[in-house]
Parts: sequence; C-alpha cells; structure tokens
Amino acid sequence: MAVLSEGERVLATTLAKLTYCNPFVPERIQYEREALGEEFVESGAVWNASASLEWERANIPRVQQRVEKLVETVWGRLSAGQAATQQELDLYQDNVLYLLYHRTREISNEIIRDGEAKTGKRVTAYRQFEGDYWRYLSIPGVKIEPRYSPHHMFASFFQVRRAFHHIFQNIIGRSMPAARLRAAVWQSIFTNDMERYERVLWDRMADFMTLIVGPSGTGKELVARAIALSRYIPFDPKALAFTEDFKGLFSALNLSALSPTLIESELFGHRRGAFTGALEDRTGWLEACRGLGTVFLDEVGEIDGAIQVKLLRVLQTRTFQRLGDTASRRFEGKIIAATNRDLAKEMQAGRIRADFYYRLCSDMIVTPSLREILQDSPQELRNLIMFIAANLTEPRGETRADGRYEKEAEALTEEVEKWIGKHLGREYPWPGNFRELEQCMRNVLIRGEYWPAQMPGKGARQGLAEAVMNGSLTAEELLRRYVTLVQAQTRNYEETARRLGLDRRTVKAKVDPGMLEEMGRG
Repeated sequence: MAVLSEGERVLATTLAKLTYCNPFVPERIQYEREALGEEFVESGAVWNASASLEWERANIPRVQQRVEKLVETVWGRLSAGQAATQQELDLYQDNVLYLLYHRTREISNEIIRDGEAKTGKRVTAYRQFEGDYWRYLSIPGVKIEPRYSPHHMFASFFQVRRAFHHIFQNIIGRSMPAARLRAAVWQSIFTNDMERYERVLWDRMADFMTLIVGPSGTGKELVARAIALSRYIPFDPKALAFTEDFKGLFSALNLSALSPTLIESELFGHRRGAFTGALEDRTGWLEACRGLGTVFLDEVGEIDGAIQVKLLRVLQTRTFQRLGDTASRRFEGKIIAATNRDLAKEMQAGRIRADFYYRLCSDMIVTPSLREILQDSPQELRNLIMFIAANLTEPRGETRADGRYEKEAEALTEEVEKWIGKHLGREYPWPGNFRELEQCMRNVLIRGEYWPAQMPGKGARQGLAEAVMNGSLTAEELLRRYVTLVQAQTRNYEETARRLGLDRRTVKAKVDPGMLEEMGRG
C-alpha cells in the first residue's frame, strides 16, 4: 500500500515544485493555485515593494497549512511502519524542506532586520530547527537519506530569505520588465535549477562572473548589491553562528572616475615606490575581498587593454600581482561588472578584447530603461513616484504613528505628478531613467519645478504635442499652453494676440512664466 493517496501525491508533487521554484516567475502563482484549489486568492504574478502584500498573507499561510498537515500525516504513517516507495520518500523530503524553510522565515527576517548575519553571535533557534530536521528525516526503520546536513539547510534557508529580501527591496515596480529583472537576478544567485544549485553549486557561484548591462540610471549597482548580499554564508553548528556578516561583503569601484594607474592600484594594490606618489604599500580591492565577498566594477567598458589583460588573468586563474611586485596573490571572491556600453560593438571596434568579453558575459543581466517600463505599464510612473516620495519624506531617528509622513508622501506624489503632466507630458522619455526621476522629484520638492537639462527647450513643446495627441488636457490647459508656445516664438504680446485672435490682456493672463522660460531655451 502506498504511503500517499493519489490526491496527496498530486499535492506533494506541486509542493515539491514550489520548493525549488523561482518566486519571481508566474509559474509560482500557478503552483500555489494548484496546491490550494478553491482556497486560492487571485492576485498579481509579480513580487515587488510597491505592491500590496495582502495577497501574500492570504495564500502563503494557506499553502503552509497544507504542507504542515501533509508532512505530519506522512510522518505518522511512516513512523507506524507503513511502507513507501523511493519516489514517495523523495517527495516527502522535498515537502519537509518547504515546511522547515517557512518555519525559519521569522528567524531569518530578524537577522536581516538587525542588518547582519550575527557573525560570532549565537543563533540558538538553530537547535529547534535541527531537532525538527532529524525528527522528520530520521525515522526508525525508514530508509530516508537526507540530501543535506541540517546546518547546510539552515544556511541555505537564510540565503533564500536574504535573496528574496534584497531583490524585493531593490527592484521595485509592477511592470513586466521589472518582474523579469527580479526573476533574472534570482537566477544569477541560484541559477535556473535550484536543485542542482543545492547539490553542487552553492559554493561555486564565485566562479561565474556576472555582467549587468543597461542605460545609465537604471539601477545596475542595486542589482549588483542584491546579488552580492545574497551569497551563501555557512553556518557553524558548534558555535551556533554564521561565519560571515553579509552586510560587509560588497565593495563597489567606479572605474570611469579613475586613471588607468589608479584603477590598477585600486584593484590590485601596489608596492611602495611602484609609481610617483606610492609612498607605502597598499592592499587593493581584490586582495581585501574575502572569499564570500564581491567586488563590483562599475563602467567596466571604460578600461584600457592592458588592464583588461590583467583582469582576464584574475578571471581565468584567480591570481594577480600588486603593482611593483612579483609575488602572486589569490582572489577568492566574486566579480560583478556593469556597463552602459554595447560591449559586443566595442569588441568589434577593437576597444574590448574578445577573450575578455567572453569571460564577462557568461552570466548577463539587462536592466530595463524607465521608458521601456512606462511603455509596458504607463500607470507605473505613479507607483515609482510614490515609492520615491516615501523615501524622501520618511522621518529619520523617530517614528510617527499618526501617519503624517504618509500624508506628506501622498502630497509630494500629487505635486510631482501634476508637474510632470503639465510641463513634461506623460510621453517624456526620461533619458536619465530612474536617477532622473528621483532628481525631478528632489527639484520639485525643493524648487517647485524641474526642467530637464538634456532637452533644453523641447520638454514643454514635446509635452504639449503629446498631451494633445493623448487628449489629456482640459480646454483651459490647452489654451494656456498653446498661448505660451506662441508667445515663446514671438516674444511679443501684441503679435501673439494678433496670431491667436485674442486681446493682449488675455494673452498676458494665460502665459505660464515657467513654461515660457523653458520654451525660450530651445
């Protein structure tokens, strides 16, 4: 007799898929729907910090209740001596892992809230976890071969929770381009096969360099930080402590801001006297990086051929030398690089070495532009504005329980939205991406206005044309903006009045001074 009924087998199979599923892909929603049936609460398919989490509280606890009941039922049958096939035991072990992960969620969340992996600090909750682990997977008379040690799984669950936290917090938005980016970052951390990752790759991901490409201002460093702070950190079961503090495992270096000599010195270090100004020995970023650490090289497309050769050696052999030194040193960490250049074209033009390029792009992530996101989901602009407004107005060093700062964020959101709609238009391309949007909000917050530096004179004109095409203006707004446009061309109230068939006083009353100044710069 099988230990699982047909219905239980279907549920256990679905739960096993959930155990190893990328949480940022739509398939996760489908698996939850299959596991819950009529109890499933319909919701969006993307996790993000700007969306409501009401549905998480609805579906996740329901799934957890199902897996709790199934695991306890199967454990009881196995303990009573009921036979099981190897496939059933494999499904049971997958379900146990899913159950134990959710039991450790609050432990992991507490450590993340503290901002450290509690290096050297005792995590006494591990004892309960280890007891549960062996209770479920070491049943007398049942040949279950645990795939992993309990302390490895405890560390793995903490890694999964950190990865979810950092992706969730750093990559916001409800649009599909943002959702795809979150899923891609998860793959860079765990690959597309989490079971294989757990079997053989959990301590090998530093061997794979990650290249992040995309326009300036699209959050490439945030993506790098999410990956770096989500690397596997071992747990020492004797000391009851993690071996590293995750918050200190990320170092960023902007290569475009340094000369070639300084880049080499910063990366590889130097000996005293290696060049003019080298007054003492210096440890470079690669040498200072610990085995679980990550060095982020921003604007890697800017470096010259000689440094490419040296970096290639690091990627191939993990060895390097300080400037002015002959001793080889070893790099143990991970490298993440980023660029806004098209490196394939740079390679074809001879500015990027082919061997260096192919080492860089073994794992590549593309960050979408703000324009792409808004083309996919125009309503996303308000969500992003609200998110930034909350960060700009949230108090520091105190909490306000009366909700006043939330009201300030809402007021700033309305103010910025109104300014953009009135002066830039909903179709404004945001060439500076998220960085420009944040700058726009800071300008409106401080000055009450924002005029794009990259499009002198065009913003208001283009905004007017696009607003007319979209039918988004009232008759009064259309008149005011059109009068201002003609006045910017004539610079003469009488001439503007003549062209428009209005009297001079009406023209003066309708002209928008700020828009007139911006148009006049074109």
